[in-house]
Amino acid sequence: MRNIVVIDAPSNLGLRPPAPGTVPGCYKLAGALREQRLLERLRAFEGGVVVPPRYDRGDWREGDGVFNAAAIAAYTPRLADRIERHVRAGDFALVLGGDCSIQLGASLALRRLGRYGLAAVDASADFRHPGNSDRVGAAGGEELALATGRGRRDLTDLEGLRPYLRDEDVRLFGIRDGDEDLAELAELRIPTLTVGELREWGVADMAEATLTTLEAPVTDGFWVHLDADVLDPEVMPAVDSPDPGGLLPDELAVLLRTLVGSERCVGMNVTIYDPDLDPLGTAGALLADLVVGAFVDENDVTP
Repeated sequence: MRNIVVIDAPSNLGLRPPAPGTVPGCYKLAGALREQRLLERLRAFEGGVVVPPRYDRGDWREGDGVFNAAAIAAYTPRLADRIERHVRAGDFALVLGGDCSIQLGASLALRRLGRYGLAAVDASADFRHPGNSDRVGAAGGEELALATGRGRRDLTDLEGLRPYLRDEDVRLFGIRDGDEDLAELAELRIPTLTVGELREWGVADMAEATLTTLEAPVTDGFWVHLDADVLDPEVMPAVDSPDPGGLLPDELAVLLRTLVGSERCVGMNVTIYDPDLDPLGTAGALLADLVVGAFVDENDVTP
């Protein structure tokens, strides 16, 4: 069994402030999951913290493009360095965010190593870019577009490696039915499975079928991006944009276990859960249980 190495990436650079004068609380995600004894339960190794720059949008205004862009451009290669080191060593890198912009660090790391796919488990595609929106700004809602080469060059072409992901190597799970990006994704032939489709055809069957395409010899492996907002807000309200109609815990558990159980899966990041919106810690405990369950049979979990 591969060593699981837990890396903290507590960046909130890609989200809008929840209220004037405040910053997004998702930078506390890693600490909250560690409080749930994540490392002990996974028998994981310590990978340390990649400390992000300060959250400071300055005098940014709508229409100025991606805010905190310079900070994200500086942070992404540093996070990629840490992830690359462990993937090269044959470890499974488990990255605790943070907002979704940390996925750029994983994509850049893997692009350095070869050609890798992405299984994004997310309520939305995070595919906003200048070609489809005039509200480009928050990289946490744009990271898939950026990773596939759409958007400002200082984020899409770090180290001259644009694109970090090819469209045909991306798979999307758990998008809400009726998401505004579905038509564009279909035109680009980026496979998506909405919540409704997963339920209609069976989560286990669809996860297994899609996994075979992620394991295709043309790629060197794949990464899993888990956004907590893929869960229904009835069970996961502690996210910046709760959207009804999400997956239930048992459904997500099957999906994660199938993806992470593949020998071709080299790592996973966990994003968006905001402890500030979870005063009792119940949503954080659920998320920790789901992450642990992706790797460890319940009967094998350290008590």
